[in-house]
Amino acid sequence: MKILSIDTSSNLCSVAVLEDTNLLIENTLNDTKNHSEKIMPTIVDTLRKINLTLEDIELIVSDKGPGSFTGIRIGTATVMAFVDSLNIPFIGISSLEALAYNERNCKNKYICSLIDAKNDNAYFAIYSINEGNISLINQPKCENINTIVNIVSNYNNLIFVGDGAKAHQTLLENNLPNCKISSFNDLSSYSLGLAGLNAINSNRHDDLLPLYLRKPQAERALENNSKN
Repeated sequence: MKILSIDTSSNLCSVAVLEDTNLLIENTLNDTKNHSEKIMPTIVDTLRKINLTLEDIELIVSDKGPGSFTGIRIGTATVMAFVDSLNIPFIGISSLEALAYNERNCKNKYICSLIDAKNDNAYFAIYSINEGNISLINQPKCENINTIVNIVSNYNNLIFVGDGAKAHQTLLENNLPNCKISSFNDLSSYSLGLAGLNAINSNRHDDLLPLYLRKPQAERALENNSKN
């Protein structure tokens, strides 16, 4: 199965093409302000380099968040345009699940994906891993990092992955001395594609509704102002 994987949920704009679990190509740009301008040329260029077109793609995997509100909308809208015009099967995968696949070969029993949400908050989810098979055991949420530390303190053999793990590394290591911090903390369209393939093989067909987990900054600021 040829898979096109698209991730625009962070500062990175990343596109990968997989043949089942094998990575054919991954193209990543670090240009958060221009995702809307760069995503289509990046997809076209990525496919051209391996002599494929969208008509060759059998599954599209899109990151549906959490992450940049604007980036998520750009990615999912792009995928839906392809789906509507070419009728390509698709699936939406969360950023947190994709991050967990960065550590698909680890020896730890549990993976906690952490995405920095600023002001000592983070998006997080906990996954179990067994011989490379990753399963969600704690639903994605947005919480204060100290609350997250309390939640995960009951888990042994835990590895943290994501930019939230880097941002709060000292706090995590001081409070959870047996934990590990991943060396692979950027979102990867390859990992996203693997997560999408495994989801499809498990008969999951998740939609592309954005997974925001909290309201946009502007909406939260408006609510705070209305209370004052």
